[in-house]
Amino acid sequence: MVKEDIQTLDDIKLLVDQFYGKIRENNLLGPIFDGVIKDKWPEHLDKMYRFWESILLGNNTYNGRPFPPHAELPVQLKHFDQWKALWFETLDELYQGEVADMAKWRATKIAEVFHAKISYFQNQ
Repeated sequence: MVKEDIQTLDDIKLLVDQFYGKIRENNLLGPIFDGVIKDKWPEHLDKMYRFWESILLGNNTYNGRPFPPHAELPVQLKHFDQWKALWFETLDELYQGEVADMAKWRATKIAEVFHAKISYFQNQ
């Protein structure tokens, strides 16, 4: 079966919803996300729709600074590797194409930068 590429906000919503469903069920990541987000999952998901829509579709619907909410998280490289693995897995299940590939590349860069910054703060 040939999969379509990410093209619309609805595609982004499906990706984000399925990805965060996996995050919440994950033994390593679920407790961290649930501990921070608590009962504000609808707000978080809406923010993630806008974030990825802006990055992948070029619709400037997100305005904010993505790193500060993550600065104090108790995470290490293994957490970022798991996050990225679930992101790639979800993308591969749903989509294929140039935008899906860009989603993987962007997630890799985000994970690298966030990990480097968090490691720096943890070692101060």
